[in-house]
Amino acid sequence: MAGRIEDYALIGDMQTAALVCRDGTADWLCLPRFDSHAAFAGLLGTEEHGFWRVGPAHPSGAAPPPADRRRYRGDSLVLESEWDTPRGTVRVIDFMPPRDGAPQLIRIVEGVSGRVQMRSALRMRFSYGRVVPWVHKVGDRTVAVAGPDSVWLDTTADTFGKDLTTYADFTVSPGERVAFTISWQPSHGEPPALPDPEGSLEATEEFWREWVEHCTYHGPYRDAVVRSLITLKALTYAPTGGIVAAPTTSLPEEIGGVRNWDYRYTWLRDAAITLSSLLRTGYREEARAWREWLLRAVAGDPENLQIMYGIAGERELGEAELPWLPGYENSKPVRVGNGAADQLQLDVYGEVTEALHLAHMTGLARNDYASLLQLRLIGYLEDHWNEPDEGIWEVRGPRRHFVHSKVMAWVAVDRTIKLIESGDVDGPLERWRELRDDIHRDVCEKGYDKERNTFTQSYGSKELDASLLLIPQMGFLPPDDKRVIGTIEAIQRELSTPDGFVLRYPTAGEEAGVDGLEGDEGAFLACSFWLADDLAMIGRVDEARQLFEKLLGLRNDLGLLAEEWDPRLQRQVGNFPQAFSHVPLIDTALRLTASSAFGG
Repeated sequence: MAGRIEDYALIGDMQTAALVCRDGTADWLCLPRFDSHAAFAGLLGTEEHGFWRVGPAHPSGAAPPPADRRRYRGDSLVLESEWDTPRGTVRVIDFMPPRDGAPQLIRIVEGVSGRVQMRSALRMRFSYGRVVPWVHKVGDRTVAVAGPDSVWLDTTADTFGKDLTTYADFTVSPGERVAFTISWQPSHGEPPALPDPEGSLEATEEFWREWVEHCTYHGPYRDAVVRSLITLKALTYAPTGGIVAAPTTSLPEEIGGVRNWDYRYTWLRDAAITLSSLLRTGYREEARAWREWLLRAVAGDPENLQIMYGIAGERELGEAELPWLPGYENSKPVRVGNGAADQLQLDVYGEVTEALHLAHMTGLARNDYASLLQLRLIGYLEDHWNEPDEGIWEVRGPRRHFVHSKVMAWVAVDRTIKLIESGDVDGPLERWRELRDDIHRDVCEKGYDKERNTFTQSYGSKELDASLLLIPQMGFLPPDDKRVIGTIEAIQRELSTPDGFVLRYPTAGEEAGVDGLEGDEGAFLACSFWLADDLAMIGRVDEARQLFEKLLGLRNDLGLLAEEWDPRLQRQVGNFPQAFSHVPLIDTALRLTASSAFGG
């Protein structure tokens, strides 16, 4: 059985990623890309679906012991796990070197004290655990081959096969190091080059040290901010600049429930807000790469903007279920692909335009096509902003006039007006000023409940929605507007858990709710950070800081967050780690630091 979601560590090479549990088991790895088929899918099933465990030997049938300690080496993505055993202490160093060749997962076992018996157990299963490969020796190397895939194992330890698994039993003494490397290669190609584990470790640490040095944030939450930035960088697909929402699929929003989705794609919304956080903390190269990705993905067809694309800009992301996988803690179905790619979500026009605006304001070199794209997006919105859509939360029920979608349409027009006013592009300034006013008036008339003094989820509804917390952050209304304060207080009353965290919107349990789905979900961590932001904006800085620090306390021991927090089970739920949780963590830290600097 897989560990709790927060029991996992992330390692990656900015093209794919692995999740390693406290007991030394890598239960998830897709090769060679984030969105490739998994070679280790034990996270969504059992050990029969693929895993790689390296740790102290334990009696057959006994659960492997969790590490007594683990940490990342400084500001890097190099994981160290340590076990104290009756015979001594041992350390396992796990990492994936940033690559220009074959993807590699390297595990170095290091003796710390005494003599510790160790075991490596590697069970490759391609195609999400469905395909058992042909495993054989090629000289001193072991290779697993199935269809288009091959994975090569290199180690100085003696290996043997048993029960369709490759084992190595060995002992380490103080200072002794034994390395294991798996490398993926197309099965029709030449064998990958022999690995250099020690050299790769040094290069990987140096890469992260140099990258972190560019961070311009030096406030009181620096450790949390830097760890979140490293996580966001790890979720970036380096060859194209695309940013995945998470490296996993089908980790449930409710344990045992059906809200299980594939997040290994680039949502324009998630990527745009990630870009904003990176820009605010000094990372302009990532911003440039993402803008180039966007222009390629949307090229030639901005009127049919999708809400998400593949990490190289692919448009076809058809959704399917994998019935042979039982799901994480029996949460079915397991899905790959994402049917929401075909939805209409008008808010993405605002998020993309806001990101392009911020890039322009922070001095990113001008790109004429980016400016042209922005104009064409507004041209589309001019004709379609007043249509119903599926909204930010990708409802699978009827389309509605979601207030947040209208607000973000206003943002798109507003930021484009500012671009025209700067003199960098020409456009119908007066007409779009009128459009901006029309959208603003429409939202305030149809999306506001005067009796309760709150904006609502959609026109004519009584439901609340945590996305309304973005109204002051986007500049739609000032923070001291009574309607903004009323909305914040209504969300605190009606969408907060007993712990003070925030639900996205009401769900209906066994009945289909506003989103067209049965079941419930946890508190959405991004929304909880938004609330902390809003509280700071309206002058309740101490309350904001208390909520923010409670949210920091939900991170696992390595500083990682999933999508949601289950207040009943007191555990993380949803895909992991989640960009949409780490981005607002950074943004709230920046706001609270600024509030403190100005005496807030």
